[in-house]
Amino acid sequence: MLIVPDDAILLELARQVGKQLEQHGLKLVSAESCTGGWIGQIVTAIPGSSAWYDRGFITYSNAAKQQMLHVQPQTLTQFGAVSEQTAREMAQGALATSQAHIAVSVTGIAGPDGGSAEKPVGTVCFAWLLENLPNRTANSQTCHFSGDREAIRRQSVATALQGMLELLKNSAPVNLA
Repeated sequence: MLIVPDDAILLELARQVGKQLEQHGLKLVSAESCTGGWIGQIVTAIPGSSAWYDRGFITYSNAAKQQMLHVQPQTLTQFGAVSEQTAREMAQGALATSQAHIAVSVTGIAGPDGGSAEKPVGTVCFAWLLENLPNRTANSQTCHFSGDREAIRRQSVATALQGMLELLKNSAPVNLA
């Protein structure tokens, strides 16, 4: 049975992310494609989020990914917009063009169109990057969600926030602020 996170679940995840960011003294930047700014919307629904959320980029087109986040054209050509490589470059670009310390990115195919045999509807790639990691390499993951467009987007937002929590919980407090 498909369990799609509702607004209450997404808000609770955002609250937890905010609490962790505050404890670590960090600011977040988001880079979104298929979620269309939903991560930014849900975190800014939390009162006081201006203390830990710097900004968000909605880079739906390949041109926007290149112009705003400096995703390399070769990456898009070789791996496609929906790839962990692109998600990692989105996170790196978001971090480099913001005042944030930690980035989350998401790019995928929410449907109902746009899928292929290799990358069906529901394929979503994520990356998370903390600026003080020794090798500054983003963690990345590909998920395959089911359901309609909204269900895929909701699952994507929840996964992005859960990945942030995991990264923050596994990092020693750095208090960069």
